[in-house]
Amino acid sequence: MNLDGANDKPRLTAEQKKKNHIESEKKRREAIRAGFEKLAAIVPGCEGQARSEAIVLQKTVQFLQEQLAQKDKLRQQAFEQGMSEGDFEQVYRDIEKDAQVAAANGGSGKATSSKTEGGS
Repeated sequence: MNLDGANDKPRLTAEQKKKNHIESEKKRREAIRAGFEKLAAIVPGCEGQARSEAIVLQKTVQFLQEQLAQKDKLRQQAFEQGMSEGDFEQVYRDIEKDAQVAAANGGSGKATSSKTEGGS
């Protein structure tokens, strides 16, 4: 630092600022693109759609709505069979964890556990 408290480091030129901005924007776009590619790989029907962000988002919303409806249906069936809310949530979390492990290991990511059929 010099005597007036300013940093001795030279200021960036307008060209350097522009270059930094362009690089930052490029990284931001790449991160967004990578996120859409991950979604496209997860959501059924989105394979090869990573370049169409609107389609990926629409199909993701539809997929999540279907998943939530399926969970509600399973919850209702569990209650009809006498399962408590807490037990249902624990079993559901266990199945989700199993599905995530299967997906990470190259499986389909779909839960086929006997837990959904009344087993524990």
